[in-house]
Parts: sequence; structure tokens; C-alpha cells
Amino acid sequence: MERLPGIDAGYLYMETSTLHMHTLKVALLDPSTMAGGYSFERFRQELAARLHLLPPFRRRIVEVPFGLNHPVWIEDPDFDLDHHVHQHRVPAPGTRVQMDDAIAEIAGHPLDRGRPLWEIRVLDGLEDGTVAFVTKIHHSLADGVAAAAMLANVMTTAPDEAHPPPPVERWTPEPVPPAWRLVVHAVVDGLARMRFLPALVGRTVRGVREVGRHRRRSEVSPPRPIVDVPTTSFNASLTPNRSFATTSLALEDFKTVKSVFGVTVNDVVLAVVAGALRAYLAERGEVPDRPLVAGIPVSSDRPDDAPRLSGNKVSNMFASLRDDIADPVERLRAISEVTRSAKTVHNLLGADLMESWVEYTPPRPFAFFMRQYSRFSLADRHRPPINLVVSNVPGPRTPFYVAGARLQEIYSVGPIIEGIGLNVTVWSYLDRMSFAALACREQVPNLHALTDRLPGALAELVDAAGDFLTAERAREAQAELEPS
Repeated sequence: MERLPGIDAGYLYMETSTLHMHTLKVALLDPSTMAGGYSFERFRQELAARLHLLPPFRRRIVEVPFGLNHPVWIEDPDFDLDHHVHQHRVPAPGTRVQMDDAIAEIAGHPLDRGRPLWEIRVLDGLEDGTVAFVTKIHHSLADGVAAAAMLANVMTTAPDEAHPPPPVERWTPEPVPPAWRLVVHAVVDGLARMRFLPALVGRTVRGVREVGRHRRRSEVSPPRPIVDVPTTSFNASLTPNRSFATTSLALEDFKTVKSVFGVTVNDVVLAVVAGALRAYLAERGEVPDRPLVAGIPVSSDRPDDAPRLSGNKVSNMFASLRDDIADPVERLRAISEVTRSAKTVHNLLGADLMESWVEYTPPRPFAFFMRQYSRFSLADRHRPPINLVVSNVPGPRTPFYVAGARLQEIYSVGPIIEGIGLNVTVWSYLDRMSFAALACREQVPNLHALTDRLPGALAELVDAAGDFLTAERAREAQAELEPS
């Protein structure tokens, strides 16, 4: 029995009938590389042989009576792999848009809290012969860093790599703890945690003061949630339905723009998303009255931390997408300035500040509030906290295989929440940047109308980088001709 940290439990409390707190990982595999051919059963056997490398996959949630403390994990005494792995066929002809639509349908259904909080849907029938493995993982189970580590444990670096050795200790299920034990542990843990509260209050006050000083001194400050945020069609109350879209762009183009203009790859990602959104909203006649504000998840793992297979260590910083600027290069430079300031604010507050505070979240009041917030569509009655989430997760640079099938592409996307109905997540793999977007279907019925604009937004920056280099070379040549 292991108690969930507050940050993990918070994702459970946030969930409602319209707000689903799971993430999606989509792996596209080439079954032609498999010796002996592909079969769903073969994949299932491969996963079963590696379950001991995925410890969170056999844990389930047990709530504490009266909501006295955060829930606990136990090793599920009723675990059955067949409850979690399913096969589906995409309707003919199996286009990429049809695959995305099937994934949107999968995204629109919550996970069963009575079982371990994950499932895999295997989609075949795609026109190019690939097979899509759609892994749905509740955010309370893992963030992007932990999910990437788990995925690495089911993949190999060669198509014929042998199964991993069996576990040293045999997995043992746990009985569901009796209510009295859950109550005693909840009270003891809760009282022990209270001794850290005064220090946390002091650290927060000092951090807020430092942020205030930074804002007064700095020429560029990150946007303030709610106050500086416009409202768009995807900033409203959610329905259970989802839309989903993917596209893949060349990593080399991002690196070129980064090097030429002296920014970061993440700045380029934000600028590409900003350019696509600017065009998308303009076509719909929805140009906002101020720049869009993006929430950017930031891992709070330290470089020397051991790899994690579960849990969340993440905070957020806020950046303006500066979509009010028409010139793509000026927009990129403005975004870079804002993100530098946002990083400073993030560091002044402390990467783990949010993680520390949510330890004290009262389970039942928070969950009740979220249910009523969704039920009465309260997100429609005020400005959104932010407009969207944009996440960038670096992935592997070497090819991987699953059950002998080569991994062709990998996509990931996090949840959308009330009032923040758009999530764009980028995972790099080999030489590609894989963009996945998730939205509420009623707010963005055709999400491809947005993702189809991403290549053009990147091309603008690549062309500008080429023009900049040409002009630089011309200036250098002219300088060499001029007499000293």
C-alpha cells in the first residue's frame, strides 16, 4: 500500500464526466519488419512478458473513507491483462484522418477507476499497412517523463532482441485494506505532513515577493493567468467528446531556425503553433483582442534523479504566443523574450512549489467543486486561466522496435480541462517532430484545420532563416571588398 502524492491525486479529483484526465501515447509500427508476421496475440504475449518492467500497470486506486487523505495504490488482486488490451479495426480505406478520428473516440471515454488506470487499443486496417498502438494512461499514474520511461521498457533496440529475464521476485497481489487501516494511515500521514506547512508558506511568500520585484524591473514579463488572457472558441465548458489530429515535421528545420535566430527549439515550437493558430483564428473571424497565452509544462526532475516509471514531477510556466505580431521572425523573437522571462519567474517561485502545495488539497471538497464547476458550465462565465497547453518532450534518436515491429512514429497528448480546450504536444523521434492535438469536438470539430497549418508556419520561419543567411553572406562579402 502506497499513498498517492498530492500532485498525482489531484488529477483524480479534477476528473468529471466531461473532463477526462488521461493522456494518450500513439505508436505507429511497421509490422513488415516482424519475423514470422504480425498478430495481435503476439503483441499481447510480448506485453505480458514485460509487465514486471511496468510496475504501475498492476496497481489500482483505493479511496480513503470520508476522503480523509489522498487515495492509496495497491497491487490489484483482480488484475487481468485482457481487461486492458483490445483490438480494433479502422474503417476502410484506413486513412490517417480515419485513424485520428478513431483515436478521438478512444480519448472521449474515461478509464475505469476499479481497475489499474491504463489501457491499450490496437488499431489495424490502416491503408499504409502500419499498426497503431494507442496507450491511454491516467495522469495520476504518470507524467510525460515517466510515460516515456515506461514505453522504453516495452521497446527494444533490435527486432530480434530476446525477452528480458523474469523478475527476481514474483509479483504478489495485495488484498484491499480494511477501512480502519485506511483511516488510521490517513490520519497519521496527514498529521505528519502538517509540520511542513509553515516552511512552505514562508517559501511561497518569499517567492511571490521576488516575482513582484522581477516584474517591476523587467522590460518583458510573462502574461498573468486570467488577467492577460483572451477568450476563444476553444475556451469554454467541455463536453465528453474529443477531436484529435496529428502531423509530423522535420526536426532539422527546427534546428536550422533555432541556430540562425539564436533561440531554443521550444521557442520555435511555440512560434510554429502561434503561426498556425493565428491563421486558423483569422479564417474563422476570431482574431483575439490580445495575444494567446500558453501553459508550458516543465519537468521538475533534477538531472541526477533516477529514471521514474510513475508519478508526476511537473510544474507550469506561462508564455504569450505573440500571435498579434504579423512578421514570423519578429513573433519568434518576441516569444523567446517572453519565455526567458517566464523561466526566471518559474525559477524564482521554485519548480516544485505547485507540487508542494497540492499535497494539502482536501480530496472531497476539491472533487465536489470540480463536479459542480463542470455541471453548471462555470468556465463559460469568466476568462480562461490560459488559452491552451503546449508541451514539448524530447524523444529517442535511435530506432526502436515493439515485438519485432519497427517504431515508425510516436505521438503523445495530454488532457484538456474546463476552459482550456486545446492541448498541443510534441514528441521528437529520430529526425521528426510529431505534433498531436486534442480538443473538445464541439469547440473544434475539425482539428486538422489547425494542424494542417503547422507545416506552413514552419516553412515561413525556414524561408526567413534562409533569407537571413543570404543577407548575412552578402554583407560579409561586401565588407571584404571594402578597403580597410
